Amino acid sequence: MAIFDEEERKPIASHQIGQDLSLLSVDELKYRITQLQEEILRIEREVESKGATKTAAEALFHRS
Repeated sequence: MAIFDEEERKPIASHQIGQDLSLLSVDELKYRITQLQEEILRIEREVESKGATKTAAEALFHRS
């Protein structure tokens, strides 16, 4: 039986803004970067969608 577990740790699925990152591995940090980039894109798409809806509503009611 080995003293240290040789299995790779799975990245934590959740990230909290401002949390301590010092205990995370480089792979875990890269994983979080990818997850956060995907979330940014998702939020940007939602902003665009809401902007298009607002523009359509303004055109319908002739507001500027």
